[in-house]
Amino acid sequence: MSDESTSTSRSVLDPYTRVAEAQFGLIMVLTFTGSLSVAEAGRADVRTMLIGALGCNIAWGIIDGILYLMDCLSERGSGIRALRALRKARAPEKAHRVIADALPPIVAATLGPAEYETIRQKLLQLPEPPSRPRLQKSEWLGALAVFLWVFIVTFPVAIPFTFMDDIGRAMRISNGIAIVLMFVSGYAFGRITGYRPWLTGLATVVVGAALVSLTMALGG
Repeated sequence: MSDESTSTSRSVLDPYTRVAEAQFGLIMVLTFTGSLSVAEAGRADVRTMLIGALGCNIAWGIIDGILYLMDCLSERGSGIRALRALRKARAPEKAHRVIADALPPIVAATLGPAEYETIRQKLLQLPEPPSRPRLQKSEWLGALAVFLWVFIVTFPVAIPFTFMDDIGRAMRISNGIAIVLMFVSGYAFGRITGYRPWLTGLATVVVGAALVSLTMALGG
């Protein structure tokens, strides 16, 4: 059995994950930009802040990419174990339970014994699974996509400090960009969850600002 047939079908970054990563990255970079004092900060302070903010997001992008690969291995391993348990099951009913445990509950609840038996017979026709899960090229590319998404989604917040000498103006524009991005991510979250997009977007901005303030107050 190939690795592809033992893994679940999944998007590299599904909509929920994209929104969560965007919001987390924005909160992280805002804790750095918000630490600047408009009255006292100089170019050296801005440079230090930019290095810290971008470096932190690069580090988190790498960590998140590694966690994605670990999740892929976990899913593949679960698929291999499920297939082996199904083949070892002596009674069809036990094999049906193995299949049901591997399916989303809402899907498993809609299937009857005949459907489970059809699935069992098809799975028994598959080749022998590998001894251990292995990562495929698509998953390495997926980890790279995770890293790039975490970095790119937060980079616009830092751009004003790169091209503007007026720190106060750069701060206002940076905060404006962050508010827009938070609103867009909240709007998208509202659409995919069935909530009112505009209200969800506004709530996301408010909650995001509160989390940034809390993080800074706690020394983050």
